[in-house]
Amino acid sequence: MKPSARHWWLPVLSGVFIGTSYIPFPPWASLFCFVPLWLFWQRQARWREVVLGGFLTAFVFTLIGFNWVTYVLHEFGQLDWPVAVLGMLLFALLAHLFVPLAGLLWFLGQRRFRWRPGLSLALMALITVLCEANSPTLFDWNFGYSWYGSQVPLYHWAEIVGFSGLSAATLLANWPLLLAWRQRREARGRRLLAGVVVAFALLNLGGLWLKQRLPQPDGLLRVLLVQGNVGNFEKISAELGKGYQQAILDRYLKATDAALAGEVRPIDFALWPETAFPALLGEDLNPSPYSERLREFLRQRRLALVTGAYGVDFASRLLTNSLFMLDQDGEIVPPHYSKTRLLAFGEYIPGESWFPQLRSWLPPTGQFARGPGPTVLLEWNGLRMGPQVCYESLFPDFSRALADLGAQFIVNTTNDSWYGSWQEPWQHMMMTLARGVELRRPVLRATNTGISTVGLASGEVLRQSPLHEPWAGVYDVPFVRVPAPTVYQHAYWAVPALLWLALAAGLVAGWRERRVSRV
Repeated sequence: MKPSARHWWLPVLSGVFIGTSYIPFPPWASLFCFVPLWLFWQRQARWREVVLGGFLTAFVFTLIGFNWVTYVLHEFGQLDWPVAVLGMLLFALLAHLFVPLAGLLWFLGQRRFRWRPGLSLALMALITVLCEANSPTLFDWNFGYSWYGSQVPLYHWAEIVGFSGLSAATLLANWPLLLAWRQRREARGRRLLAGVVVAFALLNLGGLWLKQRLPQPDGLLRVLLVQGNVGNFEKISAELGKGYQQAILDRYLKATDAALAGEVRPIDFALWPETAFPALLGEDLNPSPYSERLREFLRQRRLALVTGAYGVDFASRLLTNSLFMLDQDGEIVPPHYSKTRLLAFGEYIPGESWFPQLRSWLPPTGQFARGPGPTVLLEWNGLRMGPQVCYESLFPDFSRALADLGAQFIVNTTNDSWYGSWQEPWQHMMMTLARGVELRRPVLRATNTGISTVGLASGEVLRQSPLHEPWAGVYDVPFVRVPAPTVYQHAYWAVPALLWLALAAGLVAGWRERRVSRV
């Protein structure tokens, strides 16, 4: 069937549905967002139109849901706005290749094996889900986070299947709704629609039940989160040793002091953001005027502190982006943690080890040593904290490894100052706090410019800091001293295994049907 111009609005519609259903938007179209695109794919007779339709959908939803990349290219990449816009358009074209890839794989399989219509639709959905889960992207977002972002109770199922499993279920729900649309004038179509509505309601009731059965916390943590709102120019200058260190340290000390002044009850520790301390720290480093001032500040106030700071990897002679625990005497409590998953073109240049000349082409790019991964906890006064820096929180395996080590809660420090005030701060926050739902452990998140907050094991998000303002806040955080592993922590592989088995079963069924028809 040759596509007509009127068919091309279907991929665009899917792009609009997807883009307007991701954080910070409510997931209003998540259960049927792929239906228009899949209808379009079914009408095509050539693979080129299928692939182009996939590109069109991905392009539209990336422009809507991730247009903050334009600001990053301008602010972080120092590109003029017209160039940043062109970069955004290129990013939108290439960022989510899983959509055209899924269409191509389905179309080639359909043309080769001539699947019957019902099986073809099921395989279309499964192939889309598996491509979404396994294709590389800039960061590991998925369709499950939107339910948490809008506090729809079914997000509690993440403790069993993870948010990746919720994403798979969300996409698979598009399959019966596609069938319902195709058969909308028949009773079967109405039954399919009713079945999806009932299943959605039951999953939400089940989510509320999962929340109610959580173990009661037997510990209470009082933590002070501090947000300095230090500008990018000041942070870069401090990193390069060109000034502003004293001004940055003053800002954090004053904000911490102001928050302490109104507190009568003791605070277990304060949490400062990623690289908040603007100088080197380390167990084996000689004290600097900045570290001495920090030590004296903590000693006088009998305050423990977890802070991001620059460390040194002596083996490579490179800086590290690290997290340090300092006790009430201002002494470093070993071991500290150094960031492992570094930011490409911010903290390292991809391929530099093979092509060293890349460094001469991109001299302003940071060059940091990698840490040891999620292999250490920050421990002090009976508290066991799982450390992670910035977007390490977006990788479920990283937080799961910290839970396996016995972390009672996760501390995440972040600098989101490069991303502006639209979309990304909320996306990054909810994706970070989602780890607490999967593992049923609190997540403490301190950022430089916002959003700083605490997510409880129940999924409740406590008071959120304002964006791009200096701020400090004290939180009472209930936690379980010896948290039990969740189903997802134990069997995170179950959902991917089931999806691959379902695909294999569908392919075998299609092969057998074709073999029988030939006989």
